[in-house]
Amino acid sequence: MTEKIRIERVGKDFDVDGRAMVAISEIDLSIAENQFVSIVGTSGCGKSTLLNMVGGLDEPTRGRILIDGQDVRGPGRDRGFVFQSYTLFEWMTVEENIRYALEKSALSKAEKSDMVAHFIEAVGLAGFEKAWPKQLSGGMKQRVAIARALVYKPSILLMDEPFGALDAQTRGMMQELLLQIWTDHRVTCLFVTHDVDEAIFLADRVVVLGSRPGHVKRDLVVDLPRPRAFDLVTAPEFMETKRLILNDIREETLKLMAAGAH
Repeated sequence: MTEKIRIERVGKDFDVDGRAMVAISEIDLSIAENQFVSIVGTSGCGKSTLLNMVGGLDEPTRGRILIDGQDVRGPGRDRGFVFQSYTLFEWMTVEENIRYALEKSALSKAEKSDMVAHFIEAVGLAGFEKAWPKQLSGGMKQRVAIARALVYKPSILLMDEPFGALDAQTRGMMQELLLQIWTDHRVTCLFVTHDVDEAIFLADRVVVLGSRPGHVKRDLVVDLPRPRAFDLVTAPEFMETKRLILNDIREETLKLMAAGAH
């Protein structure tokens, strides 16, 4: 498979009261084109920091990150971001929020309208084009955010707990929608989550980060058939993968508790 993202001996330090705190020690990962990779781990292990560095929103202290063989030097239109908070403009309609991502595009007005309409349809919001964010549910707002991230056709989708604030039923529906969009548009996806079931259900691989400092504790291939349905969560293979991941996270949590007691 063609390599899309290479994370090469990446470390990240933060300044805390004049002292360097090592947030991420050394991470090596290779992610193939069109792969869906979930990242899990305890709070504070560096999941979001790693995602931000891939997105060009932050820089590694050590090592480098390459996309299509080129060093990441900052944000780029090859990467779309979806955060837990909906980050919509309250003074813009659904249609206007999505169109905003095409503001600097060389597309004609008609082409932009076609693109916006396509992705409104893709995320199931046809009929809500003129709605304001305050009129939408949480799940609908996140659909707008996903459509806005995809409308300029990035090759990589970076998602940081995008469904964390949703109720269980809406979350399940959004997971199914995301898999459909990923299948249709074949983007490479890096997905940060605290939900182990969600991580396994969505991904080709689950990367477990150990903490303090962050490092790769386990890199698991999810060998489950696609397309996926929710009855998959009771399959023996799913349960065994979940057991391994939960044991890893428990080990890291116990280490943190022991360190805090000293």
